[in-house]
Amino acid sequence: MRFFASMERAAEDVAARSRHPDDPERRWFLEALLASSAGALIGIPDLAEAKSVDSPLERQVSRLVKKMRRQGRISASERTSWSVYDFTTRTKLVSINEAVPRQAASMIKPFVAQAYFYQVDQGRKGARYTSSVRHTMERMIQHSDNRATNRIIDLVSRHGAGRGPREVEAVLKAAAPNVFKQVRVVEKIPDSGATYANRASAWDYSRFLYAMHHGKLPYSEEMRRLMRLPNHDRIFKGVPGIPSSVHVCDKTGSTAKLCGDMGILEARDRHGRYHAYTMIGIIERQTRARNYGSWISKRSDAIREVSNLVYQYMKDRHHLV
Repeated sequence: MRFFASMERAAEDVAARSRHPDDPERRWFLEALLASSAGALIGIPDLAEAKSVDSPLERQVSRLVKKMRRQGRISASERTSWSVYDFTTRTKLVSINEAVPRQAASMIKPFVAQAYFYQVDQGRKGARYTSSVRHTMERMIQHSDNRATNRIIDLVSRHGAGRGPREVEAVLKAAAPNVFKQVRVVEKIPDSGATYANRASAWDYSRFLYAMHHGKLPYSEEMRRLMRLPNHDRIFKGVPGIPSSVHVCDKTGSTAKLCGDMGILEARDRHGRYHAYTMIGIIERQTRARNYGSWISKRSDAIREVSNLVYQYMKDRHHLV
């Protein structure tokens, strides 16, 4: 565990340094990014346009995370991932441990919904988006209802090959393998919410949000509606520097081993134009936190602090009001 934690901190160190064009770490990252975008989802612009730049924001985020580690707000053994993409300039501004698969917790729920939307769009026998299913989706996304989630998983399995939770992963990867590359869905969510086996990377969430924002997924507009329903998010609510006029669509994930949020924020500039960007933050630990309430609260605040930093950067970048 110490080895992996040291590797995580090394990634943060790389992000914190000012990069020279010949920096081997930067060359490796760009090569990996370009390779991963070679078979991008049909209908979505080549994701190489999302390539990382020598971003001051990435260095600022890395310095802030390291500061919170020194303060004990993120422990030395905990691993983190951070991702920010600016839709206006089509630029990846932050990519820290973005390609590392982590526990998904409830952040897997939009993927469960998307699997069902694929089946409806494909005309699978019996797969219909009825008012009853819509209500179940709302409980799953807005209220993070685990029983509602399992109900949708059962529907996906019933309209597929009957593989249970694995049917969700199979549907996603068959329909959009270059969006859901590292997604792993192998278990339902118990009433306790203690789900640790389902996994996804910050890059998976980023690709999903990118595709949804551009309307390239079935029922993209409905997915945006579901994720815009008021909830207890960590990237907007409780962030003192973000005004109430900002719109957010997101999904959180919370267990005794993971605290995360992934979403899109939209804010107006002084001319009334909207600027959207993704904000993804994940903090993961290998063992259960002894005091869940205290741990999840402090890590939620850590994500809020990073989100505030990102918003202030975007505010200056696009003259947001």
